[in-house]
Amino acid sequence: MVVMKMKFPFQKRVKLAQGLWLLSWCAAISGAITFSLGCILKTELRRRAEVMDNSDIHVVPNTLMIVGLASLGINYFASKICQDALDAGRFPRWKNMLKPYFAVSCFFTVLMLLAVIMSFAMKGSLESSLKVGLRNGIRFYKDTDTPGRCFQKQNIDRLQMDFHCCGNNDFRDWFEVQWISNRYLDFSSKEVKDRIKSNVDGRYLLDGVPFSCCNPSSPRPCIQFQLTNNSAHYNYDYQTEELNIYLRGCREALVHYYMGLMNAIGAGVLSVFLLQASVLVSLRFLQTSMEAVAGNENTEIETEGYLLEKPLKETIMEYIEPVMKFFLLTNQVEEGTPGAPAST
Repeated sequence: MVVMKMKFPFQKRVKLAQGLWLLSWCAAISGAITFSLGCILKTELRRRAEVMDNSDIHVVPNTLMIVGLASLGINYFASKICQDALDAGRFPRWKNMLKPYFAVSCFFTVLMLLAVIMSFAMKGSLESSLKVGLRNGIRFYKDTDTPGRCFQKQNIDRLQMDFHCCGNNDFRDWFEVQWISNRYLDFSSKEVKDRIKSNVDGRYLLDGVPFSCCNPSSPRPCIQFQLTNNSAHYNYDYQTEELNIYLRGCREALVHYYMGLMNAIGAGVLSVFLLQASVLVSLRFLQTSMEAVAGNENTEIETEGYLLEKPLKETIMEYIEPVMKFFLLTNQVEEGTPGAPAST
């Protein structure tokens, strides 16, 4: 059963080929934009790699760059096919190439759709990666003399100032770690000794935050130490006073930033996907309508074009079966090679 059969007079075929040529170049430019968006997202993710526990989220920009480059090639060949479709004598040379061309094109077009879906669905993976990465970043904040961690303090401070955030979940995360190096503690001081002795792990903990948590928009000079001690500051109430430090956690700020970026990119790539799908559908109609002209002396006859010659399920199996047979044959060859036949 032929799917979506349409009649194509000569003038309609010419207009289809001309319009599709222009559409394919628009899709090629869109492919270049998709590649650029993937590069931008990749760069932004690498900028904050030190506060991410894994690089699973990089699958999104990597996929965007791959499908962007593939789209350039797919649409370049589509424009060449459209040019040759205007000449019935040149179009037959594409006959044997169009089936694998459509298979490759459909694969990368589906991959583009998957990239769009991933850009909306990776929030959980991003959040869990940032949760562990930020926790480790805060824990190693003080290790400015340790190789491999000497820039951790600078990175965390810049992150908190750039994104107007403090801590992982919130500013209280700094209360649970020793973020001041022993190098800058006076161990002859009674206060330092008492704080260390009062902690089971022997860490110097305090209800304070680094300077990068201070909110410059606050009219009051920054209170970054003894945040929970009302008597330590004039006209201050920890429970009711709006603190003059950033209250939002950095995980929330980064998730909001990256998901906003990926959602915007996803929406843009979705429009590219629709454009690419339109090119492939139109090209399929052009191909099938031109096949009826082959071998006919009158090239200006009315022909029929269609999207699928068989139902969708049968068409998919027609493309999958050769691939399955290839892998099956490969496995049989590999199983037969390890042992040589025994001599008699």
